[in-house]
Amino acid sequence: MRSRSADIALLTDRRYAGSDAPPGDWYVANILREDQLLQNALARAGFSSVRLDWADPDADWSGFRCAVFRTTWDYYERIPEFSGWLDRIEPQTRLCNPASLVRWNMDKHYLADLESRGVPVVPSLFLEAGTAPDLSRLLEKAGWSEAVVKPCISGGARHTWRVDRGNARELSAAIEPLMAQESFMLQPFIEDVLHTGEITLMVIGGRYTHAVRKVAKPGDFRVQDDHGGSVHHWKPTSGQVEIAERAMAACPSPPAYGRVDLVRDERGQWLVMELEIIEPELWLRHHPEAAEALARAIIGEVD
Repeated sequence: MRSRSADIALLTDRRYAGSDAPPGDWYVANILREDQLLQNALARAGFSSVRLDWADPDADWSGFRCAVFRTTWDYYERIPEFSGWLDRIEPQTRLCNPASLVRWNMDKHYLADLESRGVPVVPSLFLEAGTAPDLSRLLEKAGWSEAVVKPCISGGARHTWRVDRGNARELSAAIEPLMAQESFMLQPFIEDVLHTGEITLMVIGGRYTHAVRKVAKPGDFRVQDDHGGSVHHWKPTSGQVEIAERAMAACPSPPAYGRVDLVRDERGQWLVMELEIIEPELWLRHHPEAAEALARAIIGEVD
């Protein structure tokens, strides 16, 4: 095993563990730029850091003062391996965010927890693994003309579809074999996603720092840049900030950092679509000052 080469490990996955982006690869270049902003902020505070693949078999995690989740964006495709790794690393070093929060946030059943704690969330029906739900019947029962169906553990819009009465039977057949292994969820389709998009607020140390607006490409509803979505500056309202900070405060324990994705329903109410505290993209490049806040939050976990 390699001995410690820095105070803090910034966790990525094997695709992004290199120090240079391939020519013309803006996606990896953004990842490296974001981590460099954080590493510079940590260095100014007297802390060294190194980027490591979370699954690196040669890493000696006990040598680090802290390991910080950054771009472990393959975890949801390797859940058994990732869960076992969490169990092994937890006694070896401090994790930021902690393993208990990571386990809670991995599964979107957490939305039910937030709702029970008074946070406004997008209505969600959970379709448990091992069942074969009739999407047509569920749409009719919920009174939704259109919905989105997706796995409870996922990312990057994996296995995410729009469903209506016209394609419900086809999609029921498509997800049935997937549901032998994993749970899905059904949410009403939020029409305003096609117009306003999603409003994403970053919350570090319990306080809002900055926000962006994520917009899908024409003809799509998925706002992720993997699917052609774009990111724009956004100045949130005080109400949006209040919801985001309240959502973070409703977690089982206070996250050091995370982001809250909001959408607006047909009544104009802002709802939490997702709360991301495992490996959130934080768009530090849009607001470099937030790297200083993130560095302080990480150091607060170490001290």
